[in-house]
Amino acid sequence: MFRSLFTKYITVFMLIIIISFIIQITIISTLIGSYSDTSKEMSLSRASSSITEFINDDFGGAEWTSFRQYVGQNSQSIVGTFKMMMTYAGDMSVVITNETGDVLLTIGDDVPKLPDDIDTGFNVGEDIMSDILSGSDNTFISDENDEATGIFENVIYVYGSAIRRGGEVVGAVFTCSSDSNTDILLDSLINSSILSSLWILLAALIAVYFISDRVSSPIKNMSVAAKSFAAGNFDTRVVVTGHDEVTELAVAFNNMASSLANLEETRRTFLANVSHDMRTPMTTISGFVDGILDGTIPPEKQSHYLKIVSAEIKRLSRLVISLLDITRIEAGERKFNMTRFDICEMAREIIISLEKRLEENNLSVEFNCDNDNIYVLADRDAVYQIFYNLCDNGVKFSREGGRYRVSISHRGKKVHVYVYNEGVGIAPEELPLVFDRFYKTDKSRGLDRTGVGLGLYIAKTIIDAHGETIDVRSEYGKFCEFHFTLTAN
Repeated sequence: MFRSLFTKYITVFMLIIIISFIIQITIISTLIGSYSDTSKEMSLSRASSSITEFINDDFGGAEWTSFRQYVGQNSQSIVGTFKMMMTYAGDMSVVITNETGDVLLTIGDDVPKLPDDIDTGFNVGEDIMSDILSGSDNTFISDENDEATGIFENVIYVYGSAIRRGGEVVGAVFTCSSDSNTDILLDSLINSSILSSLWILLAALIAVYFISDRVSSPIKNMSVAAKSFAAGNFDTRVVVTGHDEVTELAVAFNNMASSLANLEETRRTFLANVSHDMRTPMTTISGFVDGILDGTIPPEKQSHYLKIVSAEIKRLSRLVISLLDITRIEAGERKFNMTRFDICEMAREIIISLEKRLEENNLSVEFNCDNDNIYVLADRDAVYQIFYNLCDNGVKFSREGGRYRVSISHRGKKVHVYVYNEGVGIAPEELPLVFDRFYKTDKSRGLDRTGVGLGLYIAKTIIDAHGETIDVRSEYGKFCEFHFTLTAN
């Protein structure tokens, strides 16, 4: 039921709106009830005080044998006067009793009309009258269990005041009012809230539909694309619109797809390169060995062809070693032994080892070093592997008679090593890819007949492990210069 984003969103929105309105109605109802109680009490108190004061003045200034007699003979004038006083009192009613609680007169619609015989038998109850007799005016709330309910029918708020003559309580005035207006207000409020809630829920439903569609559509597209990737198709892309977090996710997803596509292309290229580099020497080895065994190659030429076989075997060995290096580096198994050594002396050794090839290509060799000896802290064998590979590539891709330069400079805490050559260079679109795994710029193998596109990837991995940097700058058809740093020691 809650699997889709739309269902989850609309459920959460509905719950939030419903709970919010319930809390709002509860708070408003409480405030209205509190305000109504306070307002009713003040109104009843004022009305009761005014009526009591009127009766005290009228009854106390004449000779009446009893309060009952006074009420019985003056009921019409009392009613008329009270009705004038309660013209703007709304639903207020009045009950007048003697000192024992017997009802003598009622005014208003919420209390029963008394018959002509004043001895009706209606009584407000001993508990209520005991408070009046004790001299305390107060308000109470009548309910269905109240002993006065028979008198104060449909009455909720009642305020009682004592009538005194000569310091003694001779009767009481009860002003009464129901909460019907409050109930009407609350019913109207609840109905309005329910209606507004329905409209808001409808608006939320529409809004959530479009919002969830905006959020879920790219995710659905990503799901479809991911299934396509699982099938080996990396050409699928997600349509990107907007500038929110989902858009950023879609952009990241497309970037990942591009990376996977490039990785797949690199893998295919690598397999093709490795297959070619393994098949060619193996075919050569097999052909020459078979020729020696079956006598096709005469004994006097066997030594020449065995040297070729040996070179091809070494070529295969270099390929296997490179593959093993990559495996160890990616698995994190290659450990680096940090030692102090002279990088300038290493540069001289490498240049001397390449002397024959440098002369064959008639290169103009330059070696620049700030000092005769510059010491660095690094893994010597790993740095030699990187340095030799860069120098070897420099010779391999140099044009005949071009400049070939190795430079070492010491700046601050870093030593900078440069290998420069004039020749083929690297195309601008290929510069960001030269350090990628299995990438090989010379796809035609016109110049690079021995490499498999692993040397620069291994070099960058080793440099990264040392916490250093390696980069390249080139102008296609003119020059290429590789640069890496080491920590001075």
